[in-house]
Amino acid sequence: MRHLKQGRKLNRRPDIRNAMLRNMLTSLFRYERIEITVPRAKELRMMADRMVTMGKDGSLHARRRAMEIITDKEVAHKIFSDIAERNRTRNGGYTRIIKTRNRFGDCAPMAFLELVEREAVAV
Repeated sequence: MRHLKQGRKLNRRPDIRNAMLRNMLTSLFRYERIEITVPRAKELRMMADRMVTMGKDGSLHARRRAMEIITDKEVAHKIFSDIAERNRTRNGGYTRIIKTRNRFGDCAPMAFLELVEREAVAV
């Protein structure tokens, strides 16, 4: 029984799952919107909210903790400068999941995971 066990396994070994989530998290903060499957989006949402909270803290300790997870220095700087400033007044809920379609091939439910306060994108 999995009582009080948090997180989804996503049919991956722990090392591969952590690498996949770190790469998706870096992509989310780089592009501010990514399309992934719904279970992955729900798992990634928890990590993304923690990273934005670390960015709002802005201390050296928070930067070092963020660099343990984020794989790119430019993206980490973006979290602590741009994204944290945009979400300064928000108390949580920094990401949004928008369910879109079923993927052709395996019929997996897909969704957009995006930051709520994101930059205006030119059409």
